[in-house]
Amino acid sequence: MSFNSSIPMILGAIQDTQIVKSASIAYVHYLSFMFCFAALAIERRLIKTDPNRSETIAMVITDVVYGIAGIALLLSGILRVLYFGQGSEFYTHNPLFWVKIGLFIFVGTLSLYPTVTYILWSIPLTKGELPEVGEKLVQRLKIILNIELIGFSIIPIFATFMARGIGIN
Repeated sequence: MSFNSSIPMILGAIQDTQIVKSASIAYVHYLSFMFCFAALAIERRLIKTDPNRSETIAMVITDVVYGIAGIALLLSGILRVLYFGQGSEFYTHNPLFWVKIGLFIFVGTLSLYPTVTYILWSIPLTKGELPEVGEKLVQRLKIILNIELIGFSIIPIFATFMARGIGIN
């Protein structure tokens, strides 16, 4: 097949709105995952005792990005399972899917502590003050962020196995 003969085939596929929707939702899903991981990595890199104002604001903004990306990841994942993936039967009958979902819930639940912490940091910031960030809090946040990063690193292996039919009886 030559390059010129494949152009009409590609254009025909693009005109199929279901394919475009499916590809778009998959793209949002993958991009959201990358943003989640990147935001966590940035948070982990930024966290330190007694941050200055710009560092504190950067942590808060990074967590907001993480939250938005997490919501986009969840919503695009639901859309993929229900409408744009391989069908809900393919996913829900695979135990690896539930492990993946469990990991996502675990990581999301862990993220509540840092998020609440950063929200509380916003209170002194609005008054022109800096939050008190001691060594114990930093160590706690580092542990949580490390676990979240590990969890997000493991989730794709389950998706990879699922896509190849592993786990289906």
